[in-house]
Amino acid sequence: MAVIEARGLGLTFQTGDGPVHALTDVNLAIEKGDFVTFIGPSGCGKTTFLRVAADLEQPTAGTITVNGMSPDEARRNRAYGYVFQAAGLFPWRSIERNIRLPLEIMGYGRDEARERTTRVLELVELTGFEKKYPWQLSGGMQQRASIARALAFDADILLMDEPFGALDEIVRDKLNEQLLALWARTGKTIGFVTHSIPEAVYLSTRIVVMSPRPGRVTDVIESPLPQERPLHIRESHDFLEIAARVRDGLRAGIGDDI
Repeated sequence: MAVIEARGLGLTFQTGDGPVHALTDVNLAIEKGDFVTFIGPSGCGKTTFLRVAADLEQPTAGTITVNGMSPDEARRNRAYGYVFQAAGLFPWRSIERNIRLPLEIMGYGRDEARERTTRVLELVELTGFEKKYPWQLSGGMQQRASIARALAFDADILLMDEPFGALDEIVRDKLNEQLLALWARTGKTIGFVTHSIPEAVYLSTRIVVMSPRPGRVTDVIESPLPQERPLHIRESHDFLEIAARVRDGLRAGIGDDI
């Protein structure tokens, strides 16, 4: 059974200027342990798909299941963690208290919350920064803290909405390496949104290419790259070949609309 499965999924927003078709007839299955990246032009429904899976938006057509449940049931069962584009840390709470917040809301005991917080800080290589405040950390470190917060209650699925988009290329490369290492250690299933072709190819087991509105899946590319991926793999023939296919798919989807 797929961890996330969409069948004929559609979502149309009703606005004062008429309907906006964000997603249409999306069919996709994400298997356990996959690292699936969604790429496409702005407004193509990448983030919308993640938000529907997370029960933050309601589909208007078709179905989607998460761990065999509806998104609402999956949310109630804490099936996933969600990382937004901005770190969204509270400036008046220390890093450890930011990470502990969802555990407090869920009613975890103090000792277990402390143990989980310590473990995820180690996972994202922030041990020693737990007493710092967000404004004392770099943008990359803040985003790692955001990832730790999403991992704190140990959900099997991690949904990540362009978490590194605002960071410079050097920091982004480092976080890409760290995210792959974290994925290898934890075995999480990851859904990841990006606008970057190199990032999509470097991270993914599968790349979902989407068209402009109405958002459709135009290609699903299986990656032949090994699980262990040093940064210099981006110079390899296989990497460049996949990147070219993604680029061609994006160009074909956009067509003459620009």
